[in-house]
Amino acid sequence: MTLTSCYRLVRRLALLSAAAALLFALPQSPLMVHAQSAVQAAPVQGASPPPAQSPQATAAPSIDPQQPKSLTAKAIDKVKQVARSASNIFNRVPCLPPKGVAKKSFISLPHVASKLADGKPVIIVAFGSSSTQGWGSTAPEFTYPNRLAAQLRRQYSAAQISVINAGVGGEDAPEMTKRLQSAVIDQHPDLVIWQVGTNAVLRNLDPSETAKLVDDGVAKMQAAGSDVVLVDLQYSPRVIERPESASKMIKALDRIAELHHVGIFPRFEVMRDWHERQDIPISDFVISDGLHMNDWGYACFAQLLGDDIIRSVGAVKIGVNAPADVPHYRQM
Repeated sequence: MTLTSCYRLVRRLALLSAAAALLFALPQSPLMVHAQSAVQAAPVQGASPPPAQSPQATAAPSIDPQQPKSLTAKAIDKVKQVARSASNIFNRVPCLPPKGVAKKSFISLPHVASKLADGKPVIIVAFGSSSTQGWGSTAPEFTYPNRLAAQLRRQYSAAQISVINAGVGGEDAPEMTKRLQSAVIDQHPDLVIWQVGTNAVLRNLDPSETAKLVDDGVAKMQAAGSDVVLVDLQYSPRVIERPESASKMIKALDRIAELHHVGIFPRFEVMRDWHERQDIPISDFVISDGLHMNDWGYACFAQLLGDDIIRSVGAVKIGVNAPADVPHYRQM
């Protein structure tokens, strides 16, 4: 089954699920009574149309003024929750999380969680090179930062969330650190998602030198009050043809994340899982240049990253600093 057919199937199932949820979520509420009446009154194909009714007969049932306000509020909240769930389903691609890969704790995001809990605006900077900028996507809305922004805004509908795309194609740590102050720190972000290392491998840069620059950059971001998540290399033909260099870079980024207690999204292992364990052809998520992701690849990447962020924030909100149920997909 192709990804397109899977996506169509997911959308059909989501539509049916959302309709059923909206119909049966509030069995005792006036909204449910009105919905049941509408279903019962729906004309059967080929039957004579029902006689016209007066405005009084078709008016929506009023809510009993003696009914407790808390019950009405709960009913409205339930409808909003179901609608939001349906929206999330419609906007997700058919994308499975990695399977068969060891899980460890994903670092928590205290600054982001605190802002969301207090209802304050949240600023996220997506810092990186071409795969952050969005090379390979067919439209700006399909880049990973924009996909991530849409997902987080659906999840936290009352929050003002800004995601700044600070990706510049062709760069790696040497160029990025030169614009770290203006592109990142001066934006006063609550979270920085730093995608780094791929171009260093392609340019045969010394992994240890790259690691020093990334280490210094992460320290500066933390000193400025930002949560940090590193994103490592993409699993694509032009990268995997340099296995030794790629392995050294991934291990260096892992060490930096562990040293600074920051998050890391192991994009290399996630993408490898798509191909090796989920049997998805590389050409289904990497474009013809053998390096950059396509729309589906960016969507799944953003989706899994967003899921991690949401779980991490939820854990921090209830007082858990390092949630054990949030995946950090790294092989043992």
